[in-house]
Amino acid sequence: PVLVLVATALFAIFLAENARIPVDDPNTHLELTMIHEVMVLDHSGPDLAYIMYAAALKLWLLGALTLGVLLPLAGVNQWVGLGTMVAGMLALAALVGVVESMMARFRMSMLPVFVAGTLALSLLALIIAFRN
Repeated sequence: PVLVLVATALFAIFLAENARIPVDDPNTHLELTMIHEVMVLDHSGPDLAYIMYAAALKLWLLGALTLGVLLPLAGVNQWVGLGTMVAGMLALAALVGVVESMMARFRMSMLPVFVAGTLALSLLALIIAFRN
């Protein structure tokens, strides 16, 4: 149960941190929430490529961390581990696509519940882990 709770919390953080679902404060003014996007829109050419590469790298690293928790591959042949990680990344990409499509109409008033639920999952996993 701890592994499932931690993986679910990491997946929620994965979605929120990589801006795959709109996680903003619904009470702030729209211009304040667009500051990050303006930083991206002000660049072009190699600078934009660096920004896009950094976003893709962050997506890959957090995905690898999430899969590392779900699929412990210690002591496995390196080629089997590589194949498992690639298959896991493809499955994670498909899951992110499904979640993005389903949460396109996510109400902004429910975002604090989403973040609090993620915190509750991770705290519950911590309590269960310390109890055993």
